[in-house]
Amino acid sequence: MLTKKTVRNQVTIPRALLDQLPPTEYFEAEVTGGALVLRPVKVVQMIDIDQVRSRLRRRRVRPDKVEQAVKWARKRQ
Repeated sequence: MLTKKTVRNQVTIPRALLDQLPPTEYFEAEVTGGALVLRPVKVVQMIDIDQVRSRLRRRRVRPDKVEQAVKWARKRQ
C-alpha cells in the first residue's frame, strides 16, 4: 500500500494494515536495511514516586527500613 510523508514528517498508516496488528497505541520504530520498521509495544504505567513516598510516610516506614528491604529483594534475584 502506498502512503505519503507530509511536510510535518507525518505518515498515515492505512487502516487495512493496522487492522492486522494487535490493538496498540505505541510503536517502536527503527530503520533496517533502508526500510522503516514499526513494532507494536505495550507501555507499562510507571509508579509515581511521590505517591510511594507518601504511602511510606503514612505508614511510618523509616528510610533505613526501605534500604534494608531493597537490599534483601536484590539478593533474592
